[in-house]
Amino acid sequence: MAATAALGARIAAVLQPGDVVALSGGLGAGKTTLARAIIAALGHHGEVPSPSFAIIETYDTPAVRLPLVHADFYRLDRPEEAEEIGLDDYREGAALIAEWPEHAGGFAHEPGCLSITIETAETDRSAIVEPGANWLGRPGWT
Repeated sequence: MAATAALGARIAAVLQPGDVVALSGGLGAGKTTLARAIIAALGHHGEVPSPSFAIIETYDTPAVRLPLVHADFYRLDRPEEAEEIGLDDYREGAALIAEWPEHAGGFAHEPGCLSITIETAETDRSAIVEPGANWLGRPGWT
């Protein structure tokens, strides 16, 4: 849990509007836990509901350092549904934390995408982090 909080804080410290943190991994891998760590490190105090049923939860300044969209795309049947729910409108001027990004067509092609795959094996958890071009060389990240 401490490692998750530390990774969340590191991401939050350099997160910018337009960025996407794409969280992949199986059920129960820890995607929502990492999302909550990022949101808390951005300054949010209080409960962070899982967007599993609402699909999208938004966080606005001054409650957080920058406008943020937390989305859980698990229930989408096809990527076009992300457009239908107005994802682009929500993203305007905000950062996005996307759980199950592959259900929304993925974001790895975007230069502001930080793709994180969380893998679990018995009691061990590891994260494979793949930064997009905009993350490479970003002060505070490398």
